[in-house]
Amino acid sequence: MSDQKNYGRLGLFVLVAVATLFGILFILGGRSLFQPTYEFETYFNESVAGLDLGAPVRFRGVPLGQVSDIALSTTEYEYGVPIDKRRNYIVVRAKVSLERYRIERLAHDASAMIKAGLRAQTQLAGITGQQYLGLDMFDAAKYPPLPFDWAPKYTYVPSAPSLTSAIIANVQTFLSQLDKANIQTLAADIDALAVTLNRKASELPVAELSAELSSVLKEARQALGHIDGVVTRPEIDTLLRNLADASGHLDGLLANPGLKQSVDNVADVTDRLRKFAASGELDRTVRRIDEAAARINGLIRDNQYDVRVIVQDLRTTADNLRTLSDNLKRNPAGMLLGGPPERIQLPGKTP
Repeated sequence: MSDQKNYGRLGLFVLVAVATLFGILFILGGRSLFQPTYEFETYFNESVAGLDLGAPVRFRGVPLGQVSDIALSTTEYEYGVPIDKRRNYIVVRAKVSLERYRIERLAHDASAMIKAGLRAQTQLAGITGQQYLGLDMFDAAKYPPLPFDWAPKYTYVPSAPSLTSAIIANVQTFLSQLDKANIQTLAADIDALAVTLNRKASELPVAELSAELSSVLKEARQALGHIDGVVTRPEIDTLLRNLADASGHLDGLLANPGLKQSVDNVADVTDRLRKFAASGELDRTVRRIDEAAARINGLIRDNQYDVRVIVQDLRTTADNLRTLSDNLKRNPAGMLLGGPPERIQLPGKTP
């Protein structure tokens, strides 16, 4: 009986240990077996060195999943294609692990986002960090999908060249240009330039230049002293105060509402004149004035003799009126009553 009890305890211990082990495995990673995923694949026409299985998949830094497979298109889709016609792309597949409703939304919007410019790109996590698969929005016309002749097993997301590859390509182009450059000729030219500069420097009159520089510095010092004397004069302070007062008066004038009203009135008059000119009334008025002037010129030209006679008569009439006015001033009574005035007999004189 004791042996049976021991076997029963041992069996119970084994069952508890196995259940605990499965529980730990489920907590550590077993839940991913029951978590919904969304798989997609992308193709690269360049090296993906540094991108390993299990590398993170991020959209603008937000973690979405991990890389699940890295393969060649020759083994995945081009096994029966002649070697000279194969694309030789790198096929990278990834799994996005999110909540079910987010997976459904992502699957629903995937095609629209790809058309809008969603692209996959290998990126570095820092300067010397691990590479990961990054998703971001790019210019769809600038980064079109790579051409291929097979049906992808999963949703296809086009790729964009990695920044690392672009930097390496630029460095290689720069080095190739350096190789093409004639380094020896360039070095000889630099040496000749250095020799020429040394010769020109030795030919310079250093003593004369030093004396002239000292003279210039002395004159500059005297000019600065003169400027200091001018600035410290009381007239300058008075001028500055007057300028400050004038600025204050100008600010007050600008702040006066009457000035604003005048400006508004001028603007209103200008607007009316502009509307008047745009309506065509101004042109019609000018034409009418021209027609009236033409008529007056014609009238004067046709009656030129009559106008001359009328002017002469008006001049004679004016002379007569001037004579009448003088007579009125000398003898107003005689002009009104008629006849000359009676002669006055002065005393002491006989008639």
